[in-house]
Amino acid sequence: MKTGMSNQASIRTVIQRGGTSKGLYLLERDLPAAGVPRDRLLARLMGSPDALQIDGLGGARPITSKIAIVARSAREDADIDYTFAQVDITTGKVGYDGNCGNISSGVGPFCIDEGLVPAEEGLTKVRIFNTNTRMLLIAEVPTQDGRTIVDGDYAIPGVPGTGAEIKMNWVATIGAKTGLLLPTGNPVDTIVLEDGRHVAATICDAANPCVWVRGSEFGLTGNEAAPEINANETLLAMVREVRAKAAVLFGFAEHWHAADAKSPGLPMLGLMSAPVDYRTINGLQIGAEEMDVRVHLIFLGSLHESIAGTGSICLAAASRIPGSVVHQLTVRQDAEVLLIGHPSGVMPVNVQARTTTTAPFIAFDNLGFSRTSRRIMEGTAFVPAEFSRDRTPAAV
Repeated sequence: MKTGMSNQASIRTVIQRGGTSKGLYLLERDLPAAGVPRDRLLARLMGSPDALQIDGLGGARPITSKIAIVARSAREDADIDYTFAQVDITTGKVGYDGNCGNISSGVGPFCIDEGLVPAEEGLTKVRIFNTNTRMLLIAEVPTQDGRTIVDGDYAIPGVPGTGAEIKMNWVATIGAKTGLLLPTGNPVDTIVLEDGRHVAATICDAANPCVWVRGSEFGLTGNEAAPEINANETLLAMVREVRAKAAVLFGFAEHWHAADAKSPGLPMLGLMSAPVDYRTINGLQIGAEEMDVRVHLIFLGSLHESIAGTGSICLAAASRIPGSVVHQLTVRQDAEVLLIGHPSGVMPVNVQARTTTTAPFIAFDNLGFSRTSRRIMEGTAFVPAEFSRDRTPAAV
């Protein structure tokens, strides 16, 4: 960081879209060491705490209040160390609980274009060590003449137009936070609500921890539009309770009342339905025959506009676990591509599983998805000079 104009501190910043998310991509060497000064800086860059993030670079939505921090890796099995940060819009709290699959898809292109990874002609494989989950991701990025290729014919629901296809391999992320695909050892657990109702739930950890429940247990049919979900305070209150009690089962909190403070982002919760006709947030009609399963993903208390990349990986893994909530609702259970219906359209996820002789009696040979990414802006961001007072650089 540098102190510059008008008593402000400056920092080089790239705004990049990764999949259906958008965030700030920063070099670790330009930041204070991990800790409170860094978190204050990241929140201020985004413009939090403020519901509109009017005085920063955030977009006032969880999917645009994200940050990737990258550096060359000292690990033999990785090229890049990558830390994901989620900035809470209204509180300014910076969370590092898990990873973001969409932002992850922009890390490879960002690092190639920054010169952190040498580009190979045609396709460059980037080995990314995610420090949040301590798991390895592999990105295959189209490259030409030493730079990332942006143009292409690959389309993803929730992003206008098309771009170059970036293939992401997540097979090494089973048990990302707990070390286990099924942290409780069960394909289905029963969560008892305070009003006495019982909810069947699959507690699953792949890429990020998620809890999967039937939407029908909450009065949903699967064709509900985003406003219907976000305006249903009774539904969201029940979802918060189920998510919080699932956090206890994951071991993230000792009591469900403390879950929002201890682990506000994880687990994510998916309201699952069998394939159903519905309209996307952009008004496109989707037929039940176009998908294998339908999901409304709840992230940080509201409906995700599409589906988190890590959530899609966890959902795909859960779909191959016999008896799980997702497995029970999924058609084409043996297909090598799972088609997930979400609020913005249908997302394909590659999943190849086989049975094993030891618990959880399943292993994955392929688990991944494709995304597009685009560098939108690079330049200098400014924050009040007080954020340059502790400029102890991160180790590189």
